[in-house]
Amino acid sequence: MLTPDITTLWVVGFLLLCTFLLNTLVFQPILRVIDERATAVRGAKELAESAAQKAAAAAAEYDQKLNTARAEVYRQMDDMRKSALDKRAALLASTRATVEQELKTAAARVQQESKEARAALDRDASTLAGAIVSRVLGRA
Repeated sequence: MLTPDITTLWVVGFLLLCTFLLNTLVFQPILRVIDERATAVRGAKELAESAAQKAAAAAAEYDQKLNTARAEVYRQMDDMRKSALDKRAALLASTRATVEQELKTAAARVQQESKEARAALDRDASTLAGAIVSRVLGRA
């Protein structure tokens, strides 16, 4: 059997001292830095997710406002188009009524002038017939 001697105690002591020093001087600072980095990464991810949510909300609000503005512009355009069509219809109706009135007036004037021309032709025909008869027959 082996009996422990003083060198074994020195090795165990040296091993405990190395473990304590490595733990205190190397492993704990490394683990602290790793934890800090993990915390920073988590915070950055949360910040990025929050920014993405805000951006999505802002984009949705923009789209909603844009659609509302488009609808308003289309409504205004439709109102303007209806107004223009109404004005056009009123102008056409007014022009049509004026033309019809002028046509009636012109037709009445032509008819009146035609009656006057026929009456004048009838008078002239009688006079002309009398002149022809007197020249042909030689009688007055």
